Amino acid sequence: MPASLHEPFRFARGAKLARNRCVLAAMTNQQSNADASLGEDELRWLLARASFGVVTTCAAHVARDGQGWAGELGVFDDALLPGLTRLASSLRAAGTLSLCQHFHGGMRAPSRLTGQAPFSASAVEADITKGEAARAATEADIERTIQAFADAARRTEQAGFDGVELHGAHGYLLAQFLGKKTNRRSDGWGGSLEKRARFLREVYRAARAVTGADFLIGVRFSPELEDIGIDLDESLELVRMLESDGVDFLHVSNGDSFRPPRARPESERRLTAHVRAVLADATPLIATGAVWTRDDAETVLRDGADFVGVARAAIGNADWARAVEDAAWQAARPPYSVAHLSDQGLGEAFIAYMRRWPDFVVD
Repeated sequence: MPASLHEPFRFARGAKLARNRCVLAAMTNQQSNADASLGEDELRWLLARASFGVVTTCAAHVARDGQGWAGELGVFDDALLPGLTRLASSLRAAGTLSLCQHFHGGMRAPSRLTGQAPFSASAVEADITKGEAARAATEADIERTIQAFADAARRTEQAGFDGVELHGAHGYLLAQFLGKKTNRRSDGWGGSLEKRARFLREVYRAARAVTGADFLIGVRFSPELEDIGIDLDESLELVRMLESDGVDFLHVSNGDSFRPPRARPESERRLTAHVRAVLADATPLIATGAVWTRDDAETVLRDGADFVGVARAAIGNADWARAVEDAAWQAARPPYSVAHLSDQGLGEAFIAYMRRWPDFVVD
């Protein structure tokens, strides 16, 4: 039987208890300071959503050359620990589990931010990066970046977070090594899926080696990313690999949780169900994508998820996780006024960012 949305969940590692099955998924918000330290608006935004059983930060870059956008949270230096510690302790005091999402932009880390030419698994042309061309990573780049992920995990645990989510979704560096179009290497880091997955798996192992027995480490992934060459069959095999490595949770980023896979349009099973089918029952699964209502969330749970990730609906509904307990409650949907978004805990930078989304913000 599927769990209730507001049933607690206890992770095997550290016996960490989430008070409900609602996860605030990581979202870009550009509310950190110019030096990548925690911004006041970032803190306010996350704390306003502490009714979620698990709260995930925005993607935080593990190395200076991995920054993907302005106003991004960083985890690349011990100088950032005061803000990270403040954030972790505030979320713990509010009663939610906290995850810091770790990533490197790879080909999507523009030189105007990093001062360095971006790199990816292989050299990538600008039409694929949707920005500037990227060079192929050297062996030194790979080893240095794995170490950066490990150092960031150690730093995040030191700050007091409950865990880390490695961002292997949405076409950033970890996904670029997985993709057949972005990874055309012929060495030990490319070719077969096992070799293309090596970078992500080594990142996980390095982070696991420097963190304690109670610290959660999971992976978010996109099961289908045609533009960089990630398909469902390989994603399901990757899930088996990561489970065998001992990840504490997996997070499938569906885009739309209510469609069949693009590769199997005739399937009666939705993406979450395809992922659940290859996982042992004991491996926690988060599924995110197009959830707005309680019915939506319960459908995702019936498909085999242990947690329901919420992103866009949480922007305009800070108290979504608590309000949805009432089956009759209806979430406010876009377009949102600036005043409404401000009331929901968004700062000026986040509101400005959301103006890029069609019909999302109105004056």
